Amino acid sequence: MFVTSSQPVRNSVVQVPGSKSYTHRVVIAAALADGKSVIRNALRSEDTQLTMDALKQMGVSIKETPSGLDIEGCNGHFRPTEDQIFLGNSGTSMRLLISLAAVGQGDYLLTGTRRMQERPVQALLDSLAQIGVPARSLNQNGCPPLLITGGKVKGTRVDIDCSISSQFLSSLLLMAPNTMDGLQIDVRRGPVSRPYIDMTVDIMQKFGVTVDREGYDHFKVPGRQRYCPGTYMVETDVSNASYFWAAGAITGKSIKVLGIQGDSLQGDLKILHLFEKMGCRVRFEQDGIAVAGGALKSIVTDMGDMPDMVPTVAVVAAFALGTTCIKNVAHLRAKECDRLDAVIKELASMGIAAHSSGDDLYIEGGQPRAAEIETYNDHRIAMSFAIAGLRAPGTRICNPGCVEKSFPNFWDVYETLFI
Repeated sequence: MFVTSSQPVRNSVVQVPGSKSYTHRVVIAAALADGKSVIRNALRSEDTQLTMDALKQMGVSIKETPSGLDIEGCNGHFRPTEDQIFLGNSGTSMRLLISLAAVGQGDYLLTGTRRMQERPVQALLDSLAQIGVPARSLNQNGCPPLLITGGKVKGTRVDIDCSISSQFLSSLLLMAPNTMDGLQIDVRRGPVSRPYIDMTVDIMQKFGVTVDREGYDHFKVPGRQRYCPGTYMVETDVSNASYFWAAGAITGKSIKVLGIQGDSLQGDLKILHLFEKMGCRVRFEQDGIAVAGGALKSIVTDMGDMPDMVPTVAVVAAFALGTTCIKNVAHLRAKECDRLDAVIKELASMGIAAHSSGDDLYIEGGQPRAAEIETYNDHRIAMSFAIAGLRAPGTRICNPGCVEKSFPNFWDVYETLFI
């Protein structure tokens, strides 16, 4: 149990670790490369470790060094493994590695926690089936555990439903250069969280892979390509920075996060525009970005492309005048927990009325009071409501260790906010 302090927050400058989304993708691209890559500023967290452990099982050499990670790629020739590959509750690890297993050798059994076994991936399995990859849900419910049989994938035209997750498309894109004839991918529905597609394409191109695209609807990746090894830097994590910008928003203090620039491709950077609309001052400086709150007001916004930021914005909205409407976020129900339900319940415990209707979330602003917050083993619920606790001292965060999933030193950075 973590209990929030009654100490006042000061103007602060903080450093957060490397991007989780970029780390997953860079590590996977390095594993697909033919030779040694050095990865700097990679996030070391529960989720990224699960991805790295899985790749090691599949024959990739990954070593931690003082300068970062040394990864000896296998050019897509993953070795077979008789042991199951356990991916915890890391949806990113599961979805991205499904297609990598398809170009491996033999059978791969991918599994995870009980919650992971409730998270749907059937749309990706259906797409792999279109190109002849044997991939099935062992419980026949479209969720892990999964059995993927790897081999040479010829490649052809394939369509994908990305209405649940953009990671289905990212998964196909990452494996496409290692197919024989390449992939032409048509997106039938979605994608949600579009900036993550841009991130995937950016990483592939940085590794020397050709990707042709028409917006978010059509992608063409030639086969028999080679990911080029080299030295790659992981950006600071905007998603994790958002909690400290939210701290500035609700306390009125200036909180600057170092190492982030306004031209980042991380889609969650758009949260700064929302904070401005709510009445905050945002400053783009040479060494980072600072947010300071003002008189907060409600907004109406579509957050379909940055679902991970919904709990953060919901917490800030709890202190704003009026009713905030966050549209197009039904896919939050398939996250680490049912995040829509979790946000509504925990705001209610703090005396704030919130409800969902269709695909939308509504929060009536007020003055949250201290409460015991159930985190549902969800890192983003824990960190968002810890920020609410800055204005509601004595708030008790259950299972604070769940932040290990994406931000292991969150509580240390959090403590630096106080005088």
